[in-house]
Amino acid sequence: MRDSFFENRRGTAGSASPLKHAGFPQKPGLLSAVGGAFMMLFLSLLIFVSAGTFHYFAGYLFLLLLFVPMTGTILFFLRKAPDRLMKRLTGREKQREQRVAAAVLSLALPLVFILAGLDFRFGWSALPGGLVFFSSLLFLFGFWLFAEAMWENAWIFRTVEVEAGQKVVDRGLYAHIRHPLYLADLCLFLSAPLILGSFWAFLLASLICPPLLAGRSLAEERLLLQELPGYREYCKKVRYRLIPGIF
Repeated sequence: MRDSFFENRRGTAGSASPLKHAGFPQKPGLLSAVGGAFMMLFLSLLIFVSAGTFHYFAGYLFLLLLFVPMTGTILFFLRKAPDRLMKRLTGREKQREQRVAAAVLSLALPLVFILAGLDFRFGWSALPGGLVFFSSLLFLFGFWLFAEAMWENAWIFRTVEVEAGQKVVDRGLYAHIRHPLYLADLCLFLSAPLILGSFWAFLLASLICPPLLAGRSLAEERLLLQELPGYREYCKKVRYRLIPGIF
């Protein structure tokens, strides 16, 4: 199963102990370093080229809020659970609807950052400092959700799948919502354009990301209900998918 930010990602229910995969390459550190460096370079180009200047404080703030917790999370899992990190770095979606959703997300994300840069260049909108500060906290909260869900659930993969011997995890975050990684994605997606100071980029992200993530969670659950023993009972026990009391 699967669930994440900037990765055609996010798991739901899994086993309390890691499953070792003999086919995994044993270089998660190298993959993480190369992937992280490419992502930071790509986002920097999107943000500052579209802004038309390097004098864009919000751009540096966003990259800092992304780089520091991302690096800390990678280093933690490299030391404590490198196999889980590899599960998040490898794999390809097998279901057509998940591939389509991943493709839409891959196209939408760059547009959000380009729009934020253009907004800064042409002064289309201005957000209060308090909202930017709150959005920064929400972004960090999203990263914490991501890391905590990975730590609690050893069966989180990059793609939607069920493996032999997989069990349902119903503790920690999973005792309250069924898809904590999708909630993490939602926090990250929606807070990023606000950190960059763009209302219009936030509006674009709001129109695309929530329905896309909700649709992915529903599609994932159809697979889990069919193939993961005990998942139907888990759904009866934990009613909400992403947001307690709402959805």
